[in-house]
Formats: sequence, structure tokens, C-alpha cells
Amino acid sequence: MSFTMNDLALLLIALIVGWLLGLMMSGRGKYKRLWRDEQIAHRTVLKERDGAIRERDARIEAANARIAELERHSGPIGPGTATAVGGAVHGRDDLSRITGLTQAQEVALNEAGYHRYGQIAGLSAEQEAMLEARLGLKPGTIAHEDWRGQARSLERGDKPGLLGRLTGSA
Repeated sequence: MSFTMNDLALLLIALIVGWLLGLMMSGRGKYKRLWRDEQIAHRTVLKERDGAIRERDARIEAANARIAELERHSGPIGPGTATAVGGAVHGRDDLSRITGLTQAQEVALNEAGYHRYGQIAGLSAEQEAMLEARLGLKPGTIAHEDWRGQARSLERGDKPGLLGRLTGSA
């Protein structure tokens, strides 16, 4: 079989075109390396995400176990708790904003049926004495700390404080 010059030229052109296409497609492994690197990065992100999910689930499980433990150790609901919860649900004022009144005293006031600033502002001397005894305060404490005046100010929307008392605006 003999090749003519035209056949050899066409064969040489086909070989050169094939060689160029091969170089373009291979990229000397560059794209294969990039693909592999992307797969590794993807696997790493998935492992980190799964680890974060496991950690979150462990924290949630620990929190639920702690809640269950606290529920087991908590005592029965005491008298007056339903009244306090009812006051919270049906709207009540934050009585602890009255200077001299602690959170525990606010709960005791709620249990006694006092939920609004207007109720504190309208206390009579007899009711004050009863509340002082109930809260374990010295006689005259409510009048001395001016709970009624503070409650009136809070009911109007004024901000209680030393400046308000000094200027007489509260």
C-alpha cells in the first residue's frame, strides 16, 4: 500500500488535530484535580455540618434531661400560684418597677390579688398594714417608700426615679 502526498498530508493534519484536542481536553489533569479538590471540600463541609448537628442534638438532649430532672424535683404547685399565673396571662403591670419592691414581693402581691399599678395606688392604710405583714416588712415601709405615689406615676406612664422625685414631677 502506498500513500500519496495528499494522503500523508491528511493523515498528518488528523494527527495534529487529535493531539490538539487531546491537550485541550486533558488540561494536564488540571480539571480533574479541581474536581477532586471540590469533592474533598464538599465532603469536609458535610462532615462539619453533621458534627454540628450531632453537637446540637446532644445539647438539646442534655437540656431536655435537665428539664425533666427539674420537673421531677420541683414541688407541688403552692396556694396562690394559679392566681399569679392568671394575672400574668390576663395582663398585669410590672410591679417590680416600684422602687423598694423585689421580684419575690411582686409575686407575693400577685398572689394577694394585686396586679395593676392602680390597685397599689388605691391602697388604704389598713391594706398597707396587711401587705406589710404579709411581705414581712417593717410597719410604715410602704408609706415611707411611697409605693402609692410611684404606682400613680407608673400608671400615668411617668418614669420613676430620683430625678423625678427631686423635681417633683413624678
